[in-house]
Amino acid sequence: MSLFSSPGQVAEALAGSGYLTDQAIATTVFLADALGKPLLVEGPAGVGKTELAKAVAAATDAELIRLQCYEGLDEARALYEWNYKKQLLRIQAAGDQSWDETHDDIFNEDFLLERPLLAAIRRDDPTVLLIDETDKADVEVEGLLLEVLSDFQVTIPELGTIAARRRPFVVLTSNAARELSEALKRRCLYLYLDYPSAERERDIVLSRVPGIEAALTEQLVATIGALRGLEIKKQPSIAETIDWARTLLALGLDTLDEETVKATLGVVLKHVSDQQRAVKELKLG
Repeated sequence: MSLFSSPGQVAEALAGSGYLTDQAIATTVFLADALGKPLLVEGPAGVGKTELAKAVAAATDAELIRLQCYEGLDEARALYEWNYKKQLLRIQAAGDQSWDETHDDIFNEDFLLERPLLAAIRRDDPTVLLIDETDKADVEVEGLLLEVLSDFQVTIPELGTIAARRRPFVVLTSNAARELSEALKRRCLYLYLDYPSAERERDIVLSRVPGIEAALTEQLVATIGALRGLEIKKQPSIAETIDWARTLLALGLDTLDEETVKATLGVVLKHVSDQQRAVKELKLG
């Protein structure tokens, strides 16, 4: 069953969840849903990749299941593992029972611990599976993802092959810290998200920060654009733009002058070298 009927409906539904899209985003999300393909979203940190998956879940009343990737992630944490403590107690209670009987007892659903991938595959209701920061996982994890994303099924030796009851909408995100394999990319539709245009970021701030004046928002977005144009370690994310807008509201300010920018830089720049460069380059005194 499709979640969306058209790219226009995608844009409208996501906007209703607080996520403003453009034509490319709306069309790619629609096609990922219509074709039943995973969606690989790549781009700098803080441009809304994770938020896109959350917005799709919110817009469709789907359950969001998140697999956070990191170095050292293995099958037990991503797919499933057995409840070894419970199995040991069952073995101790088995008494004179034969091993074959005990084996069948301890390798069944009662002792299975679902992890995100298996949980998403076995759900009957609409589900959004977010595989976040895929590039942080080891290359070996990609082999596991290939099986899951190719056929939407997994094989558990003791239980057999488990196929998806209802295919989840899958979003993989990547900050491009390393190149993902071509085999994984072939199974996905691809969407690159960059920092938004000034006009779209202005609209995002106005929609997410009730009460902020349009003129102040224009000043804020222009300053953010100037900061992103500097050679700094970490460019301000969209979330930090929103935080800065809320900061200005909390301070009761209606204009963004040099003194205010300097005093509140810590909201958007989290490295002292970045703040020093901004003060120098933007001539904040």
